[in-house]
Amino acid sequence: MKIATFLQESAERVEQALESYLDSWNDAPEGLDEAIRYSLFAGGKRLRPALALEVARVVGGDDSVAIPAACALEMIHTYSLVHDDLPAMDDDALRRSQPTCHIQFNEATAILAGDALLTLAFEVIAEDISSANIAVACCRDLASAAGLCGMVGGQMADLNAETNGISSVNQLEGIHKRKTGRILTAALLMGARVA
Repeated sequence: MKIATFLQESAERVEQALESYLDSWNDAPEGLDEAIRYSLFAGGKRLRPALALEVARVVGGDDSVAIPAACALEMIHTYSLVHDDLPAMDDDALRRSQPTCHIQFNEATAILAGDALLTLAFEVIAEDISSANIAVACCRDLASAAGLCGMVGGQMADLNAETNGISSVNQLEGIHKRKTGRILTAALLMGARVA
């Protein structure tokens, strides 16, 4: 199978599952659900979920067990993009040729949409990964990859580099390792765990 086909098929499965999750949370205040959907379905390759699904298939033969992990990864990725686009961070008006969440709605709604996606990711793992021990391990993997020494720490290092410049290749690699590498690694690890 070609990579483009694999990514497209994985993305379609993940988007269908994401729709189901969002449809099941029917008590969100007006505007918040719309902002979440706008951001979550704005396009993209869905690489992180695809990696989790493929590792689960390779390790256990059944990638469907990784759908909750795949959705949680995409929720975390989307939350990071929503917050990264905010005026206090990169101050982007467009993402994938569309207005960013804070431009389409407003800053407060964008912050809350990102916050909701972050917390929904852990709710999905806790509720839909059948083994409690594996769910806890996946929550730990995802929190570590997305947190202080992972994606959030990488974003802070990136912001510092914009002000102070980058002094070495090691510094640049450290930013990418935290901002991107840790979540990609978590996708592989979570896919293997659930399988």
